[in-house]
Amino acid sequence: MRSAVLVKMAGLVIWAMAACATDAALGAAPAAPQLVRPDGTYPSVPLEKDVVVVKVVQNAPLNLQKAPSLREGLATNVERMAYWINEACTKGRKPDFILFNEFPLTGYSSGTREEKLRFTIRVPGPETQRLGELAKACDTYIIFGSYATDADWPGHILSLNPVIGRDGTLRKVYWKSRNVIRLTADEIPTTTIESVRDRFRARYGIEEEFPVLQTEFGNIAVSTVQIDPFVFAAYAMRGVEIMMRTSTLFSKLDVQAVAYYNNLYSAMSNITFPADSGVPASFGGGSLIVDPRGKVLAEDPSNNESIIEAEIPIAAFRKGRTIPRYPLEVVKPVFDQYRQEIPLNHMDLPPGQLPKTNEEMKGLLDRISRWLNRAPTAAR
Repeated sequence: MRSAVLVKMAGLVIWAMAACATDAALGAAPAAPQLVRPDGTYPSVPLEKDVVVVKVVQNAPLNLQKAPSLREGLATNVERMAYWINEACTKGRKPDFILFNEFPLTGYSSGTREEKLRFTIRVPGPETQRLGELAKACDTYIIFGSYATDADWPGHILSLNPVIGRDGTLRKVYWKSRNVIRLTADEIPTTTIESVRDRFRARYGIEEEFPVLQTEFGNIAVSTVQIDPFVFAAYAMRGVEIMMRTSTLFSKLDVQAVAYYNNLYSAMSNITFPADSGVPASFGGGSLIVDPRGKVLAEDPSNNESIIEAEIPIAAFRKGRTIPRYPLEVVKPVFDQYRQEIPLNHMDLPPGQLPKTNEEMKGLLDRISRWLNRAPTAAR
């Protein structure tokens, strides 16, 4: 028993030393850059056209857990995406953006951390290279989500949203900002910016926490977050004009509200679930595109595979536009005293200590909860 404890402690020490060495190699953090302009304006690049076309694909990937092999499953799903990209590029108006769902390459996998880690991609990788060829051929941006792994984050399951440019290059990779906590009886054990914030910031910089991609078709960002007004307000403060969203089991009302409250266009792509998936059809489809008043511009309320599209008058929208007028100084006294239930960096753990299941994730959150474990003096 004592030797086992010593081995575990030695492992922790080695992990901590490696983490410190990594941070030291990154160098001292520079002074924080300007994230929000004080005059209400925001940075952008000149527009190439006055009106842009957004197309949203909702489709059903092959779940990699049911594929003959990981390689065959990924190859199948890449070509399924290729089919829909060809459809989007040859029918209707030429797209400037093609948005896919959260899992077009992997499907949603269930099981333990060890099992889920198998059914992921690397970004960049052969899949993004193939999609880059398709983006270049169509002269369009391609955006999608995926579970992924990264050698810099051993043992972590990442939820990433790559953006591939018109030239076929990987223009940006968006991490998921945070998971919704206490939404169901289980808790999602994927790693987000919130759950490793300090290490993420040290490695990539504070600007990458809410990055805006300034394109010739408008300022965009991509997120898998839902039911979280503060995250989208932060993106809006940084100048997002079109919010691309990839979130399974999303709320239509949430998409409309985010667009309305933050004065931006938004598109949401959802996966579809085949009859043999075991998932109710009501959870699939429903992809939509909305304007800054929350008005639906395009929608497919069914669980069928399809493409929806909408024109966005980006030049007229941008003219004279400022970031939203939030009453931050009014609410700041309350916000300053608010204490998050779950501390930042709660997933910054050695690989062997990362929660292996949804149940273990819930156990971790319960143990570190500031609300469940409040001091007796804080009790009512």
